[in-house]
Amino acid sequence: MADTTATAVVSGESSLEVVRARSAAARKAAVTAAERRAKGRELRDVVPRASHADWTPSGDRTDPVALLEAQNVDRVADLVPIRYGRMVASPFAFLRGSAAVMSADLAGTPTTGVSVQACGDAHLMNFGVFGTQERNLVFGMNDFDETLPGPWEWDVKRLAASFVVAGREGGVSESRSVDAAKAAVRSYRMRLAEYAEMGGIQTWYANIDVAALLPVLSPDVRKRAEAIAAKARTRTNIQVLEKTTELIDGDFRIVESPPLVVRDRGPETSDGQSVTVVLQRWLDGYRASLANDRRRLLDRYRVVDAVRKVVGVGSVGTRCYVVLLRGETDRDVLFLQVKEAAASVLEPYVAPGRFAYHGRRVVQGQRLIQPAPDIFLGSGRLTDRRGRVLDYYVRQLRDMKGSVTFEPGNVRPGGLIEYGGVCGWALALAHARSGDAATISGYLGKSDIFDDAVARFAVTYADQTERDHAALVEAVRTGRVVAEHDV
Repeated sequence: MADTTATAVVSGESSLEVVRARSAAARKAAVTAAERRAKGRELRDVVPRASHADWTPSGDRTDPVALLEAQNVDRVADLVPIRYGRMVASPFAFLRGSAAVMSADLAGTPTTGVSVQACGDAHLMNFGVFGTQERNLVFGMNDFDETLPGPWEWDVKRLAASFVVAGREGGVSESRSVDAAKAAVRSYRMRLAEYAEMGGIQTWYANIDVAALLPVLSPDVRKRAEAIAAKARTRTNIQVLEKTTELIDGDFRIVESPPLVVRDRGPETSDGQSVTVVLQRWLDGYRASLANDRRRLLDRYRVVDAVRKVVGVGSVGTRCYVVLLRGETDRDVLFLQVKEAAASVLEPYVAPGRFAYHGRRVVQGQRLIQPAPDIFLGSGRLTDRRGRVLDYYVRQLRDMKGSVTFEPGNVRPGGLIEYGGVCGWALALAHARSGDAATISGYLGKSDIFDDAVARFAVTYADQTERDHAALVEAVRTGRVVAEHDV
C-alpha cells in the first residue's frame, strides 16, 4: 500500500451548486421537447453535420509520446514500463491507453456546444455486461475513470474510431470495419431519438437487459454473447476466492504474481501497526461516502488482506489495490477494488468539474450515466505521510462482470458490426440520462449524414493512431522510454 495515515475527507456538493443545478433543471423542463429538437436542428447551420468528418492534425500538434510521459509523473515508477509494454503491442492497444492523446485531438474538432456527462474513454472495450442489485445482467459502459461533463461528440468519435482500429487489427476488411463504426453511430442516433421521446423517469429506469437483447442477435453472435453472459454469472466473490487465494494460518491470503499482483510492504507499517489496521483506516473515508444501508452491510466484514494489482492499459501505473474482507464464515467474503482517481483527460479542454476531488467525480459520474452501478461504489480521499493527497474510488472486483475479447486476425465482421450497434445503444442511454436527448436528436436528424461523417473521421483517426503507435515503438527502440512485457 501507499504509505498512508488515514486522514480521510468526504466532500459533497455545496448548497449553492445544488441550487444552481435545480434551477437549470427547472429552466430546461419549461422548454418542451419539440422546442429543444427545433433548437438542435438550428445548430446544423452553425455546425454542419458533415463537418464532423474533418480531421487534420495541426502543425503544432503535441508529440503523443510527450503526452503519455506527462501522465507518468505521479504514477508508480516501476509500473510505467509495463504500461508502455502493453501499448506498443498494437495500434489498438495504443488507442486504449492513449485517451489523453485523443482528447487533445478532439478538442480541436467541431462541437455543437451541447454537453453530457461524457465517458471520456468510450472505446469498444470499455463496454460489457454487469450484474444489477436484482442479479440480472445488463449491458452498458463499464469504465468511468475519465468521466466529466463535456461534448457528446467526443464519446461518439472515440467509439467509432475504436471500431476501425480494432477491425483492422482483427483482420476485418476496411469496408466492414467502417460498417461497424457506422453501425455504432447509427444506433446511437436512432436510440437517442427513442430516449428523446421518453419522460425523465422512464429514461432513468431504462437499461439494456441481456436476456431481452439475446433473441435479437444473429445466431452466431447470440451464441458468443450467451457464453459471455454465462461466464459473467460465475464471477462472484466465491469464484474470486477460489481462484486467487490460498489458506494460510486459518485465513485466506491473495496469491502474489509479480509484477502484476504484489503485496506492498511499505513504510506504512513502520510505527508497529499491522497492515490490516492500516487498510481498515484507509477504507474509513470510503465508508463515509456510502448510504447508511451500505455502511451497515460493509460493517459486517473485516479486512484480512490486500495486494497491489496492475489493471487495464491506460491505467497502468496508477495505484490500484484489491482488498479481501471476510464476514462471519470463511465463505462469506467480499473483494473490493480500490483505485486511484487522477485528473480526467478531458479536464484541460472543458469547464471545471463540480466536485472537490476526483474520486467523487468518478463515482457521481458513474451513478449518473450507468443504469445499475455497483452497490459498493464509493469514494474517498486521504493524505499520506509525505503530505500527498490521494483520491480514490471503490467498487466490487468482479461482481458478475464480463466483456467481449478480440483476438487479432480472428474477428468476425458480422459480429463486429452487431457489437457496434449494441455499444452505440449503450452510449445513447448514457447520454440521454445525463444530457438533453431532444436537442442532440434534433441535431442528428433522421438521415445518415452524421453517421457517414463520423465514419470518415474514424478512418482518418485510425490512420493517426497507427502513426502515433509507430512513434511510441520508435521511442522504445531509441531508449527514450522503456517498455516491459508482462505476459
